[in-house]
Amino acid sequence: MALTEKSPSKEDADAEAATESETKTEKVEKLEGQKVRGAGFYLHQLGGISSKPPGRPRNSYSRGSVDSKTVTRMQSSFRVKEQKDEICIYEAPIHKRSELFEDISDDEMLSDEGLDEDLDEGVLKAYDHTGKTKYKQACETYGVVPISSFLRNMNQTELVMMHYGLGPQGAKAISVSLITNTSITKLNLKDNWLEAEGARAIAEMLKDNCYITDVDLSDNQLGVEGAKAIASMLVENLTLLRATLSGNHFDDHAAKYLAEAISISHKLKYLDLSHNKIGNTLGEDLGRAIADNSGIVELDLSWNYLRGNACIAVAEGISDNIYLKVLNLSYNGFGNEGAKALGIALKVNNVLEQLNISNNHISPEGAVWLSMGLRSNNTLIVLNMARNPMQSAGCYGILKALKENPKSAIESLDFSDIRVNKDFEDLFNDVKQHVPKLVVKHEKNADLFKKPRSKADPLTKLKEFMKVHHLQLEHFLDNFDITENRFINLKDFRASLENAKVPLNDVEQQKLMILLDKDKEGEIDFSDLNDLLLGTNFAASKVFHN
Repeated sequence: MALTEKSPSKEDADAEAATESETKTEKVEKLEGQKVRGAGFYLHQLGGISSKPPGRPRNSYSRGSVDSKTVTRMQSSFRVKEQKDEICIYEAPIHKRSELFEDISDDEMLSDEGLDEDLDEGVLKAYDHTGKTKYKQACETYGVVPISSFLRNMNQTELVMMHYGLGPQGAKAISVSLITNTSITKLNLKDNWLEAEGARAIAEMLKDNCYITDVDLSDNQLGVEGAKAIASMLVENLTLLRATLSGNHFDDHAAKYLAEAISISHKLKYLDLSHNKIGNTLGEDLGRAIADNSGIVELDLSWNYLRGNACIAVAEGISDNIYLKVLNLSYNGFGNEGAKALGIALKVNNVLEQLNISNNHISPEGAVWLSMGLRSNNTLIVLNMARNPMQSAGCYGILKALKENPKSAIESLDFSDIRVNKDFEDLFNDVKQHVPKLVVKHEKNADLFKKPRSKADPLTKLKEFMKVHHLQLEHFLDNFDITENRFINLKDFRASLENAKVPLNDVEQQKLMILLDKDKEGEIDFSDLNDLLLGTNFAASKVFHN
C-alpha cells in the first residue's frame, strides 16, 4: 500500500519559523554579549568638556535580554516607579548596578554624549530640575557616600557645604548633578580639599550651568592646574558675578592664567584672590590685566607677596581702569615706592571709592607721597592705612590733603594702631567743621569703634516678643510648609525674624543661629526649635553667657 505525504499546515509553518528566529536571536546574543541598561541608570548629561568623547554604540538587539535569556515583553516595557522630585525610573536589580557604570570615564559623566537616552522605547521621564537622581548615581560611580545635607538643600537658592571634606571624587559627583540644577544660585564649597582634579570638575560644570552667580572655592589647595581650569571657566562663563578663590596656593605661574582671564572676562564683578602667593615676578601681568578689565568692580589682593615692580604695575593698572570701585591691597609690601605709585594713580582715577592699603610698610614719607594724589581726587570715600609705620606725621599729611581739597569725598579714614599727637587732633577738629561726616579711627579713640557686646539672652527675648504679641512659631514661617519640610534654612529664618521686627541686633541674631544650628549645616531642625521655644534649655543659657 502506498503512503501519501501529508502537507504541513499553516500553523505548523508559523511555529517552525518562530522557533528558527528565536534560535538565531539566542546565537547573536551569545556572540555579541549584552549589558542591561535600565532607564533609571541613563545619565542624561547636558554639560560637557571642550573635547567630547564619542558616544557609546547602541546594541542592535533587544534590551529585554538578561543573562542570555529572553524576557517576554508585556504591554508596558518597563515598570515605572514614581518618586517626588525624582525622575520616573526603572529600578534594576542591585547586583546589576555595578555593570551599568562599568567603563564610564569622568569625561563621559560630564559629557552630553556619554549615555544617550533612547526615546524609541517609550520611557517617560519627568524633568529633575534639582539633579538628585544624577547625584546618587554619580556617588555610586565615583565610590563616595552621598551627603544628606546636599540632597536636602538642592532646591534652595544657596548651598553652603564648607568643611565637608569632599575631595576630588566628591566634587565630581556634585558637578554631575549641578549641571542641570536650576535652583542654586550661590555655591559655597570652602575648605573641601578639592585640589586641581576637583577644580576641573567644578569648572566644567560652571561652563554649562547658567544659574549659579556666586561661587566660593577658597581654601581648596587648587594650585597651578586648578587656577588654569578656573581661568578657562571664567572666560566662557557668562553668568558668574562673584568668585572667591582665596587660600589656594596660587603662585606667579597660577597668576599668569588668572591674569589672562581677568583681561577677557567682562561679566565677573567680584574677585577674591587673597591669601595666595602672587608675588613679584608675574604681579606685573596682574597689573596689566587690571588695566584691561572692563567688568570687575571689587578686587581683593590682600595677603599676597606683592613687592617692588609688581606694586607699581598694579598701581598703573588702577590708573587705566574705569570700573574698579573697591580694592583691597592690605598685607602686602607696597612700601614708599608703591605708595608713591598709588598717589599718582589717584590723581587720574575717578572711579575708585574704597582703598585698603593697611599693613604695607608705608612710612611717613610714603604717606606724604600718597597724600599728593588725594589733593586732586574727588571719588575716594574710604581709605584704610591702619598698622603702617607712618606715625602721627603721616596721618597728619593725609588729613591735611583732605583739608586742601574742597572736592574730596572721603568720609572714613582708618589709622588703627597708629598713635597720633595733639597737632593731629587739632587739625581733625578744624577739618571736622568743614566735613562733618568725616570719621577718623586711630589708636586713641579705638574704643569708640568697638561694637558693644550683648549680654542679653536672645532666646529669652524672642520668647518675650512672641508672648507680648501673641505670636506662634508658624507666624515666622509663612513661607515654609512645616508638614513637609522638617529643616529650615538659617538665612530664611533670619529674614523671617527681621520681617517680624523681632528686637535682636546682629550679635544676638548670630548667637541664636549658633544655638539653633548645632550640626553647622546651615539649617534648623523645626522640632528642636519648637522645643527650645516651649521649654527651658540650660545648654542655651550656657552658650549665651559664654
